[in-house]
Amino acid sequence: MKLNNSFKIANKTIGGDSPTFIIAEMSGNHGHDLQKAKDIIFAAKESGADAIKLQTYTPDTITLNSDAPHFFIKEGPWRGQTLYQLYAQAYTPWEWHPELKDLANNIGLIFFSSPFDFSSVDFLEELNCPAYKIASPEIIDIPLIQKVARTGKPLIFSTGNATLAEINEAINAALELGSQNIALLKCTSTYPAPPEKINLATIPHMKQSFKCPVGLSDHTLGIGVPIASIGLGASIIEKHFIIDRNDDSADNFFSATTDEFKAMVTGIRAAEKAVGTVTYPVTIQKPQRSIIVTKDIKTGDVLNEQNIKSLRPGGGILPKDYAKIVNRKAACNIPKGSLLIWDMVGAYK
Repeated sequence: MKLNNSFKIANKTIGGDSPTFIIAEMSGNHGHDLQKAKDIIFAAKESGADAIKLQTYTPDTITLNSDAPHFFIKEGPWRGQTLYQLYAQAYTPWEWHPELKDLANNIGLIFFSSPFDFSSVDFLEELNCPAYKIASPEIIDIPLIQKVARTGKPLIFSTGNATLAEINEAINAALELGSQNIALLKCTSTYPAPPEKINLATIPHMKQSFKCPVGLSDHTLGIGVPIASIGLGASIIEKHFIIDRNDDSADNFFSATTDEFKAMVTGIRAAEKAVGTVTYPVTIQKPQRSIIVTKDIKTGDVLNEQNIKSLRPGGGILPKDYAKIVNRKAACNIPKGSLLIWDMVGAYK
């Protein structure tokens, strides 16, 4: 059994020659304000997203409320607090999910989520979630992947710091349960991620290695990196989305604003057109250079670098034949500026 080169999530085809699937990640950017969560969904649609993605967990389903040293964040943007404290700030209340899903679907956005434990998978299945995203740290949680694979829904794996062996193990765990609709996202688990750490060249390598759609989960500032990834074959772009970066949330500092997201979508759609297909001219085009007479020449004068030169425009003898002309005599008077043609060229001196 092998992975599919393309598949559908709701009404969108992922991979193949289909347009890039663009995901707005809400994460905790709602700041525990339901109306703001709704506003983010409206803004994501207006900004050109195809889907809105949530993260379905509570502090108690993703970690323990513990002050032990290994639960304490010692470095990075969220340092100085425990994991429990961070997730208490960032989680999306589960009771919001049905209303947010209905809103998204009603305005033409696909709604799906990342589950982080068995209970969240069961909950999202009750909502008939059309696909599931496995977050980077969870790609090594094989029982969770098996649980999600049993739903029969498409899977998107964010690879983060996963090794090739770990990616392969995760894919095989899903394949063994009949899950062939899998996409991978190249991801750099740094917040924000510096461009020099992104290594977009991994995208075509992943496509060649796993024969499935591959995209980018982008944590960089700005929009250049996701647009650039289109030229390397990205089929999916996921980016954290916020209306106003001044909003108080755990992810505000690296999330794209409405204007940035719009510009990113515009750039992605332009990049898709620019990538196009492999093509070369099938008919010979008019050359744009030719051998041109640079001073008046009289009949019998020798043609040489003093009176002929390869210049624009085309229309005369091609530059590749220059060596065949030098040291031959002019067969007629030739005014300066003439495009040299063979009738003007006589015998060697």
